[in-house]
Formats: sequence, structure tokens, C-alpha cells
Amino acid sequence: MSRPAVSSRARANGAPQPLWEAVLELPFGKLGLRCASAEVQALEYLPDATPPLPPASPLAREVLAQLLAYCGNPRHRFDLPLQAAGTVFQRRVWALLVETPVGSTRTYGEAARKLGSAARAVGQACAANPHAPVIPCHRVVAATGLGGFAHSLDPGGELLRIKRWLLLHEGAVPTVVKASRWDGGA
Repeated sequence: MSRPAVSSRARANGAPQPLWEAVLELPFGKLGLRCASAEVQALEYLPDATPPLPPASPLAREVLAQLLAYCGNPRHRFDLPLQAAGTVFQRRVWALLVETPVGSTRTYGEAARKLGSAARAVGQACAANPHAPVIPCHRVVAATGLGGFAHSLDPGGELLRIKRWLLLHEGAVPTVVKASRWDGGA
């Protein structure tokens, strides 16, 4: 029997290692899913090597169905019960992300000006998003390129490959991103 997937945040923080209710295989990569009661507690990008774990609960199956609907149609509107999380500031950032139209991006600086904050704080809030890609933090890019994603700046890494996939899937190809290895080249 294989070991269940473990949260990379939990490993990095030395916290207890939570088990995933499901590890979803999607066209862009693997997502760990954790549910609490009748709410989605967390979705987290996992390494490609993470073994899949099929969804067992009705909510987990609905999450998978809606994510697959999004993968088929980037304009799919998610309707999932997301567990409240984050600080007041993080929730403001996440609300702004949801307002960003499919096929569009905004820079960390633009988001910061809109919120009366700093670009770095917006980036940290995006990285702390517990419900990606349902809350689309991938739509925030750096003024000089793609920027980071889920605490990663590795241009050849799995996480930025996922960000590129999500943006291309949605039709968001800003010039600044094209100039920063948009093609995913190593």
C-alpha cells in the first residue's frame, strides 16, 4: 500500500503531515484535496510523482468534476463550498483574484495599488491561497515576466509549468509573459 501524499507546506513548516482525501490527476498536474465537513479546506499543487488517490466522498468527486469541467472550458464557473481561510488582507487579495476575468492578468503592482498595499504582500497572499486554481492566483504576474507561483521562482520547475499551462489554457498571453520564457523552455 502506498503512502498518502503529504502537504509540501506541512513538510516545510515541520507541522503534522496531513493526509489528502484525494490526489487529483488533471491535465496540468496533480492536486491534493482536503475537505472538512461539507467544505473544501485545501487544494494544493503536488509533485508530478505523487501517486494518485481517487476521490471517495461526494464532495471530492464534485471538486474533480468541476476541475475537469474547467480543464475542458476555461470559462467554467466554479461553484464549490470553500472553507473560509486566511487573514483579512489575504481574503481581500483572493477576492480581487476572483474578479480578474478569465483570459486576463494583472501584475502584483497593479493588484497592490488597487488594494493600497505592497506588491510583495500581494505575492505572499497569492502564495498562501488554499483554493488554487478555483481562486485563480495564476492570473497575477510580475511586471517583468511570469513571476513566481506557490512560493516557487524556478523557471523550469513544475509549479511555473502549471502557471504557464493555466494561463495558456485561459488565453492569457501578455507580452511581458511571452518575454519571460513563456514557452516553458528550460
